[in-house]
Amino acid sequence: MSPCGRARRHTSRGAMAMLAWKFPRTRLPVGASALCVVVLCWLYIFPVYRLPNEKEIVQGVLAQRMAWRRNQTAARLFRKQMEDCCDPAHLFAMTKMNSPMGKSLWYDGEFLYSFTIDNSTYSLFPQATPFQLPLKKCAVVGNGGILKMSGCGRQIDEADFVMRCNLPPLSSEYTRDVGSKTQLVTANPSIIRQRFQNLLWSRKTFVDSMKIYNHSFIYMPAFSMKTGTEPSLRVYYTLKDVGANQTVLFANPNFLRNIGKFWKSRGIHAKRLSTGLFLVSAALGLCEEVAIYGFWPFSVNLQEEPISHHYYDNVLPYSGFHAMPEEFLQLWYLHKIGALRMQLDPCEEPSLQPTS
Repeated sequence: MSPCGRARRHTSRGAMAMLAWKFPRTRLPVGASALCVVVLCWLYIFPVYRLPNEKEIVQGVLAQRMAWRRNQTAARLFRKQMEDCCDPAHLFAMTKMNSPMGKSLWYDGEFLYSFTIDNSTYSLFPQATPFQLPLKKCAVVGNGGILKMSGCGRQIDEADFVMRCNLPPLSSEYTRDVGSKTQLVTANPSIIRQRFQNLLWSRKTFVDSMKIYNHSFIYMPAFSMKTGTEPSLRVYYTLKDVGANQTVLFANPNFLRNIGKFWKSRGIHAKRLSTGLFLVSAALGLCEEVAIYGFWPFSVNLQEEPISHHYYDNVLPYSGFHAMPEEFLQLWYLHKIGALRMQLDPCEEPSLQPTS
């Protein structure tokens, strides 16, 4: 070897020794290695990406608005996807057919708790899903502030089957915008706790407030969280004891879990889906035509004017629990392809709305 080669070799060894001295080789502790694995798995399940902000979404909707046309093929394809993943016709509610005595089910909102269907619980279920399927023209009514001054009440009430979220107010001051017809309304156990003290004291206020929903189904996720089971059962027995017109249906936790997996695979990253998206998903599997109202989770309307969060108040939801902009973008896509119709414009101009 030439003197130059030997010199380069010695220099290289010296450099490596110097680097080793400055940057000694180390092994990560077991805990740190495990943490790295957890972080990588989290990024795989919940990839980091930039969601458009509210202004960008509103501008995008304005730029993409066009005359809506129903696409029978798109609607049929999405209904098939709902049937394959979640089978709403048979699993939408707990029934004697899909939840026999002795069957063990896991709460869909908790990982640690399960329950076994005993005789007393089994007796509360209908024999089968109590709808004449397929439902024809369905309206799913959210509670967004965009409904205020919309004049959509008449159009909503023209639907064959109207679904509503979270026991919304339907008094005369609102019916012009949201209608009065209801076939199914959801009631989260948290609402029973906040508004009616879990029905542990007087139940008259609750019973009276249910009358506005007439002969409707009260759809409750009694088996999503362990803390929600007892309030949901109290609702059932309270309405039964007074001979109310409403019928309680309990959401099947397997259905809710499968709906959550379906939307997660399509990019919705949230602790839990909103009640509205659960209902729209069910409607897309149960109904031939679906129109949705009040699904607008933004602080301005299409004229970029400030609006309240709900049509009846401006109470904001807990942050970080639902992914409302992501849900909206998924529903907006289904509107654009013609699988459902999303009503964002007023149905009637204020001057054309009836005054009596």
